[in-house]
Amino acid sequence: MGDDAESNRSPPLIQGKGGFKATSFIYALAALENMGVVANMVSLVLYFSYKMHFDLATSANTLTNLMGSTYLLSIVGGFISDTYLNRFLTCVIFGTLEVLALSMMTIQAHSDSLLPKPCAKSSCVQGGAAVYFYSTLCLLALGVGGVKGALPALGADQFDSKNPKEAKSLASYFNWLLLSSVAGSSIGVTFVVYVSTNKNNQNWWKGFLITAVAAFLGYVFLLIGKPFYRLHVPKDSPLMRLTQVIVVAVKNGRLSLPDSPNELYEINEKDSETTAPKIAHTKEFRWLDKAAIPAANTEPSAWKVCTVTQVEEVKIIARMAPIICSTIILNTCMAQLQTFSVQQGYRMDAHLGSFQVPAASIPVIPLLFLIILIPLYDRLFVPFARTLTHHPSGITQLQRVGVGLVLSAVSMAVAALVEVKRKNQSLKNPLQPISLFWLAFQYGIFGVADMFTLVGSLEFFYKEAPAGMRSLSTSFTWIAQSFGYFLSSVFVDAINSVTRRVAPSRQGWLQGQDLDRNNLHLFYWFLAILSALNFFNYLFWAARYTYKTDDENPDQQDGGGVPFLKADEQASKALEEPNGKW
Repeated sequence: MGDDAESNRSPPLIQGKGGFKATSFIYALAALENMGVVANMVSLVLYFSYKMHFDLATSANTLTNLMGSTYLLSIVGGFISDTYLNRFLTCVIFGTLEVLALSMMTIQAHSDSLLPKPCAKSSCVQGGAAVYFYSTLCLLALGVGGVKGALPALGADQFDSKNPKEAKSLASYFNWLLLSSVAGSSIGVTFVVYVSTNKNNQNWWKGFLITAVAAFLGYVFLLIGKPFYRLHVPKDSPLMRLTQVIVVAVKNGRLSLPDSPNELYEINEKDSETTAPKIAHTKEFRWLDKAAIPAANTEPSAWKVCTVTQVEEVKIIARMAPIICSTIILNTCMAQLQTFSVQQGYRMDAHLGSFQVPAASIPVIPLLFLIILIPLYDRLFVPFARTLTHHPSGITQLQRVGVGLVLSAVSMAVAALVEVKRKNQSLKNPLQPISLFWLAFQYGIFGVADMFTLVGSLEFFYKEAPAGMRSLSTSFTWIAQSFGYFLSSVFVDAINSVTRRVAPSRQGWLQGQDLDRNNLHLFYWFLAILSALNFFNYLFWAARYTYKTDDENPDQQDGGGVPFLKADEQASKALEEPNGKW
């Protein structure tokens, strides 16, 4: 390419901007914000039970519905930051909503007039208190979700995957983003949860106040870092581009595809308004290629013909869809660790010597483990694996996700065994329950699973996404979490309904508030078996995934199973030196 064309690509590489100097402010926000988000994730089920007076199932479903809505709304933040605002402004706007919601929760938890009185129903909140309560939850979901849809991509924008040195940094960025989140989460599930649940659950307003102040300080750090960010200006709507391909492909449904893909419509880079690289044609989903058949004697326009790159963007989303769906069950398992496992802990011996550990603080064990494991993974395992695979991340993102899916199944099996032990001891001698730290096994295994899957999927969706859809694409990780939480609610209600009819006792597996009279262990076994089956489903799709290829690297086409088993060629080329040697 000529110097002029190359200069058009240079804004992301402005001297003095981007890199780890810029992401350090994002790491600060991730730590401070997740201190509250994760503390709420693991403890709100107790707030709903003991302050809002919901029963066991309603408390669990309220939390999973809240978290499901939060992650689902990440697509709003992703869409806005890709289409209308840049990612920095999107984080600031939705962050303001998050701080406002946490402030409102503080007020409700502190005011007796906004709290319901105990009753014998599944939910006791009503009237103005109910309006205030659910409005706050909706605002919190919108704020946290919007930030999650834009923040990971904002940080990833500070690195250029086409630059060999920055390609390595991009892989490390996602690891350190997780480490920052885990560090903040560790403070949240210990200090914040202890403050909230101390004095017989009477200090929730103090916990919410701490999280509100922490989130506010996090967004102050984000604002301070603005001079250092590489900010990408959003272009046309990514959803509109996808819609155009579908509509034109349907309109051209009766046309025959040309013998050569070179006859399909594409704009020369010199005539293009965008500096994004063109995407090479692939052989999958051939019917979509009909959208790129130029009409004879007709001036090309958006709703009459689409470019090959535009068609390939739709193909990328179509290839991603099974990968997204394959991670939903893992997130359903995660929901149990934030609901039923916390309630298990409340029925166990929480003493560490003379100190009583809050049940909701038990996730600190895998979090502390991850604080040690993530740097070791990034500094030792990744460089070693990189020498074998020549992949910037050491192993491919799909391989990381696969490891996480296996471990999630193991975690649920361990959870079932621990619940059997807890229940047997509780029925035998209720005054001598087993130690709370038995839960550390299921939390620890799933913590490692989450490290592999969350980071792998975020990096995968960012790198595979078209340039104008990266916020929206990273939102797919959160959307899968959303569906996982919603599916948890569906499973709880469905299993209760079915088992209530078939069980001799007419008691559902998860009915009521007494875990000793329930069959939570069977629910865990159900999820363990489902997770194992889901892994084989994931293998089927991952082994057939074809990585995105730019026109600059046209040699890598259909992978035929290669992408999951070894590093993709295009990512490997990012590490290749100019002389052709590794």
